[in-house]
Amino acid sequence: MDGCVGGLALILAAGLSPAWQQILTFGEFRTGEVNRANEAVWCASGKVLNVSIALHHLKVNSKTLALIGGDAGKSIQDEFRASGIPARWVKSDAGTRVCTTILADNATTELVENARRPKPEALNRFHAAFQSEVKRADYVVLSGSVPSGTKDGYTANLLKGVKATSILDIRGPQLIRALRHQPLLVKPNREELEQTVGKKLRSSRQLIKASRSLIQQGAQWVLITSGASPMHLVSESEAFEISPLSSKVVNPIGCGDCLTAGIAAGLDSGLDILESVRLGVAAATVNLQALRPAEVSLSRARKLAKTVEIRSC
Repeated sequence: MDGCVGGLALILAAGLSPAWQQILTFGEFRTGEVNRANEAVWCASGKVLNVSIALHHLKVNSKTLALIGGDAGKSIQDEFRASGIPARWVKSDAGTRVCTTILADNATTELVENARRPKPEALNRFHAAFQSEVKRADYVVLSGSVPSGTKDGYTANLLKGVKATSILDIRGPQLIRALRHQPLLVKPNREELEQTVGKKLRSSRQLIKASRSLIQQGAQWVLITSGASPMHLVSESEAFEISPLSSKVVNPIGCGDCLTAGIAAGLDSGLDILESVRLGVAAATVNLQALRPAEVSLSRARKLAKTVEIRSC
């Protein structure tokens, strides 16, 4: 399709912990005092929705599946409907969380509400909806934390028997148990990988070795992010270091999710893993330069992707 990064394949973006996000900007911010915002923005966010919004702006054929509830959940529905983003919503008795981003003094402060605990019936409905939607998908991106009370094997059970290629941006026991389903790519950050292997990872060699412990359990590729430091992409036989692009910073929220979306979009369009990562890094960089998360310009991402440096290590 002309102008689209993706083809006719469908990418399903699914997750249990969306958020309704408030973004406040200040010239300076002082705790314990009255602070008056220069600007306030409300928008759909959380990993699963950031991935979905980015895929939509990258002009990929995609669909969102998320658990929502309460007034915040209704606001998310309204935004997606107005934006024309295809979605299936699973209703929960637990209201969708509200998170706040404070941008001030060239720094970002996050006030994060954990996802509220849903009743088991809501998780069962999500499982049934996932099994229905994933049958139509060529790729599935599962991202975000799980609410308290969710069994450690929940994500692994979702993936049981799934034929779609999977990309996982999850952590902890949910990730470890899902590895047996051989995801194409898993995307922990350095801290999450350290927690998984139980030790500090201070060098590239240690990162690569730890990544291969996940590969031994089923992952095909592991992409380790580390804030503004270089990323590492590792397979059983190869390892690469990817340098981030220099950029002005407006709002860093959602950059990792735009990275995920860009990779999925690249793979969907037939790019290999390295070129897909280039597109992902570019999408994350474009996101960094805007106040609202995940509204990524496809043309700018394509242009920046050509400048992303990847080297063997």
